[in-house]
Amino acid sequence: MENAIRDHAYFLSFCIEQYKEAKGLTGKETMQVLAKYGVLQYLEACFDVLHTQSRQWLIEEMDEYIENQKRKEVPC
Repeated sequence: MENAIRDHAYFLSFCIEQYKEAKGLTGKETMQVLAKYGVLQYLEACFDVLHTQSRQWLIEEMDEYIENQKRKEVPC
């Protein structure tokens, strides 16, 4: 169980850092964006599939998830 927790923590840390670098954000800005749209919860919930993907694919997936969440905020 401890290994699984550690693996998830490493994966989330990797995603945060890679997203920060790809977008040219500060750590604080990155966490604000990821928290606002629930990205870390999504990454955690889908760990089994997502942790096998490439850096670029993960960043694109995070961008797509954020865009989908933004669309949910706009009332029709």
